[in-house]
Amino acid sequence: MSQDNRLVYSTETGRIDEPKVTVQRPKGDGIVRIQKQTSGRKGKGVCLISGIDADDATLASLAAELKKKCGCGGAVKDGIIEIQGDKRDLLKTLLEAKGMKVKLAGG
Repeated sequence: MSQDNRLVYSTETGRIDEPKVTVQRPKGDGIVRIQKQTSGRKGKGVCLISGIDADDATLASLAAELKKKCGCGGAVKDGIIEIQGDKRDLLKTLLEAKGMKVKLAGG
């Protein structure tokens, strides 16, 4: 069967679900990178923290801890932690205290 001609519904069994494909994140090189980004955010800056090899639950708890210590908001999207505001130096010290190797990336 080709991709364009697949069965999605049958009157006998109803909707036919495809097996879920889990997206594998690329393995990092062991270096956590903190980048400041303002493009596409109406001038508001955020810090993007990437390169942490952990599952979503661990990333969410780490993001919650960082948001609390920085006193600002943020989110976890596609394995990247977003922290609102330009708090790169504080984030670097917090992550290095956890034993991570941290680099400030970008401008």
